[in-house]
Amino acid sequence: MEHSQPTVEAVLWDFGGVFTSSPFEAFNHFEEEHGLPKDFIRTVNSTNPDSNAWAKLEANAVSREEFDGLFEDESRAMGHAVRGRDVLTLLSGKLRPRMVRVLATCKEHFKVGCITNNIKPDNPEQNTPATRQFTETGPIMEMFDVIIESSIEGVRKPSPKIYEIACKRLGVAADRCVFLDDLGINLKPARAMGMTTIKVVDPDDAIRELEEATGLKFD
Repeated sequence: MEHSQPTVEAVLWDFGGVFTSSPFEAFNHFEEEHGLPKDFIRTVNSTNPDSNAWAKLEANAVSREEFDGLFEDESRAMGHAVRGRDVLTLLSGKLRPRMVRVLATCKEHFKVGCITNNIKPDNPEQNTPATRQFTETGPIMEMFDVIIESSIEGVRKPSPKIYEIACKRLGVAADRCVFLDDLGINLKPARAMGMTTIKVVDPDDAIRELEEATGLKFD
């Protein structure tokens, strides 16, 4: 945990990699099955991160169909052609029930919000806060006071703007927020704004840091 703060008014959460296991595990399994270098998909996603196929998809600048071909072109240029549609099937991780219970406890004491880089669902009828992320996690999404989605806002982490949107809609100052994310690149701008940041690698470690930040005790 970095950057202490006197009073917490809101706890902000990433979704994938925090409430669910990281999709990176699924990426690595796919790579192993298909004879690709380890972390190849992450490397494609982190090359030209502000303008690549992944960034465009999460900002809703391209469709899933367009992403399919764009990602294939980018991955081919890096030595191994991978269809974008194959990558999309790897995104939903395993739910972490304890983290959901922690969210419920935080909600009793603080405002809670979700800041997520995501993509719109295939079915337009599912375009509601409860179902945009993953259908089976809809009840979790309904727990948040606000949900800030890259696919809706047209801006994605780590742009400072998306954190500013969250603070404005919750009516809190950045230095009164705690933010949890599994990617350091997404925590850096939040920390620069004054938020207390927690990197979620081991969920139990992250929960202990959240206890320190909030003064709460979690089961």
